[in-house]
Amino acid sequence: MTSTDLPEAAVATAPEALRKASPGARRPGPALVAAMLGFALITLDTSVVNVALPAIGADLGAGMTGLQWVVDSYTLVFAALLLSSGALADRIGASRAYAMGVVGFTLASVACGLAPGLPALLAARTVQGAAAAVMLPASLALVREAYGDPVRRARAVSLWAAGATVAVALGPVVGGALTTAWSWRGIFFVNLPLGLVALALLTRVAGSARRPAPLDLPGQLTAMAALGGLTFAAIEGGTAGWWALGGAVLAFAAFLAVEARRAHPMVPLGLFRERMVVVAVLAGSANSVAFYGMIFVFSLFFQQVLGLSALGAGLMFLPMTGLLAGVNVLSAKVAARHGARLPIVVGQVVAVFGLLGLLTVDAGTPRALQALLLVPLALGAGFSLPPLIAAMMEAVPAERAGTAAGLLNAVRQTAGALAIAVFGSLAADGVEPSLRVSLLISAVLLALTTLVSLRLPRHRTRA
Repeated sequence: MTSTDLPEAAVATAPEALRKASPGARRPGPALVAAMLGFALITLDTSVVNVALPAIGADLGAGMTGLQWVVDSYTLVFAALLLSSGALADRIGASRAYAMGVVGFTLASVACGLAPGLPALLAARTVQGAAAAVMLPASLALVREAYGDPVRRARAVSLWAAGATVAVALGPVVGGALTTAWSWRGIFFVNLPLGLVALALLTRVAGSARRPAPLDLPGQLTAMAALGGLTFAAIEGGTAGWWALGGAVLAFAAFLAVEARRAHPMVPLGLFRERMVVVAVLAGSANSVAFYGMIFVFSLFFQQVLGLSALGAGLMFLPMTGLLAGVNVLSAKVAARHGARLPIVVGQVVAVFGLLGLLTVDAGTPRALQALLLVPLALGAGFSLPPLIAAMMEAVPAERAGTAAGLLNAVRQTAGALAIAVFGSLAADGVEPSLRVSLLISAVLLALTTLVSLRLPRHRTRA
């Protein structure tokens, strides 16, 4: 997840029963800070790892394929389990789900830092992703049930989201600093004190009620099989990759069959009859391909081609990530005045031109100019995604808002994982040539979704 993810989407993924908590039922301060720490941990781990990848590869003897799995083993499980983690929090209570998630995430982080080899690191990263999926909706549910007053709750949600934005902006710098000054293992050990503080604060928060909620286990299993097979095919290639691709196709067909027949499907297929949902899924996916993919590829470029340290690579991303929060706020104001289509289209156009401008970057380009050329991509992504999510939330029935938001977040995370799989495979033949191809692929995808977005109505969003 990046800071281009909007609070509205995560708000909608909160368990429905927990949105009705009575005022004063919780201690607001501890609940808010605990939730902020958890959300920050989740987002930090999506950005802190990239700049440490060359160091991880050198220490553990991992090639490009192994480094791709270091990122995607976390992202894929996180994306797949997001589809049903809200229902789990309903069944066992948000506070219990959150505590389980934080404990699992913290212990898995320690296991990552102590990993003696690549297999152990990948196993621990997988557990991290599963724990993160449990934490995300539960963390927001804690905030929503702690603040009964709508005005105070809106401010609390903004603070909750701001913590994640700061984590994303600082992630590459923190990762680079720890890797350069100490070891790549430090990027995982830093989660230990934060997790312990979150758990200590959680002891001051009253327990959440349990509510009945259907779990779609067949849908969840077939979705994970499809996503895993598709990513394996993109990363591994060869004969095994083709077999994995065939398995992914079969698993996806089984997923569609399961969802079409279940009384309470994880992903109601009827959602895709709404044009706004289709546009949001396509445009959000293209956005993630560009954003996640470029951070991955440029992390390799800065270190393996330019010879920068991990800290130097992290600092190169700071102008790009530091502007995201302000752009998110601006886009919401523009959408409120002119409708969602304008910022959705303009943002994607800016991102496309940003990607094309990055085609001029090579080893001889001044460092400051390289950092500045990354900014338009972030500006475009940050400008287009918030109104895209908000418009999708308006387009679906209220009772389907959480499902739609979970679907969009899961698809976006999956698209980012696939981008890393494909772009990393290209980089195995040379980072600098693959950078150009990756930029062109991202630009073409965003250009196509821009054309699709032009079919959206011009009307203003509801206040």
